[in-house]
Amino acid sequence: QVQLVESGGGLVQPGGSLRLSCAASGCIFRINIMGWYRRAPGKQRELAAIISNAGTTNYADSVKGRFTISRDNAKNTVSLQMNSLKPEDTAVYYCHLQFAGQNYWGQGTQVTVSS
Repeated sequence: QVQLVESGGGLVQPGGSLRLSCAASGCIFRINIMGWYRRAPGKQRELAAIISNAGTTNYADSVKGRFTISRDNAKNTVSLQMNSLKPEDTAVYYCHLQFAGQNYWGQGTQVTVSS
């Protein structure tokens, strides 16, 4: 059984930084994609950033230049460094893992950007 455990959310002022981390455990294929999605209040869940096991990344236009995704394949972890945070980044952030046609989600961690 695959489990994803997130950490690092919280309250930050506009312009501040936060770092989200996610650890995956269980039987995980080496070839996979890990990433972060987010759901803002009243909106649908959307992609924030993803990274393949080979290191290929993809970012939402709204976070490019501000967020950086990274991973440690040996530890099955993925992190999201979020800088220059804006109020519109406020959302629940979900860790995501995909392999062999299967999708796995973390429980979500709240990020609130407010003065």
